[in-house]
Amino acid sequence: MTSRALTVGFDLDMTLIDSRPGIREAYLALSAETGTYIDAELAISRLGPPLEEELRNWFPAERIQEMGDRYREIYPTYAIAPTLAMPGAREAVAAVRSHGGRAIVVTAKHEPNAKLHLAHLGIEADAVIGWLWAEAKAEALREHDAAVYVGDHTGDVRGARTAGALSVAVATGPCDAAELRAEGADVVLSDLTEFPAWLDGYVANAA
Repeated sequence: MTSRALTVGFDLDMTLIDSRPGIREAYLALSAETGTYIDAELAISRLGPPLEEELRNWFPAERIQEMGDRYREIYPTYAIAPTLAMPGAREAVAAVRSHGGRAIVVTAKHEPNAKLHLAHLGIEADAVIGWLWAEAKAEALREHDAAVYVGDHTGDVRGARTAGALSVAVATGPCDAAELRAEGADVVLSDLTEFPAWLDGYVANAA
């Protein structure tokens, strides 16, 4: 195999981690602090795009940057502890390593907070790159020569395809399997528990 085939990128929210409980708490804290209503349940049902896109639903345009900064500031206090690893997340990363590969995380999340999540859950990535969404994720995927990108959102599919990487989608986030296929995912798995067996086949076929 080429070295390219041994680098696998993963999205974070709803791919490696179930951040909904923590993000819900962070939104509720921001709502209480600002006196502005935020439907936290609705917000966590559509995770994936950058924070600012969600905040536009609740705050006027001139306050988006301020509220985004404040959310990221309070995030570690409210969102890290309640967040869980997705089923199969640790095993998926371990599967990449078992084939001599590198596992990187490419996410739209604020990079320091992404690293806090991974450290708290004991998931070790070879690199963590934040602040990238959809097609922009291709920047990091190309830089690290990733052959595969695993994500739960149609934006992740577009990022993989833009990078020329194989798009492996997991139907564990806001986009169902049909949406992911329609966007052009090369492979759609129910969740990450299916990933190690898929990777075994992928590596065998590429050898």
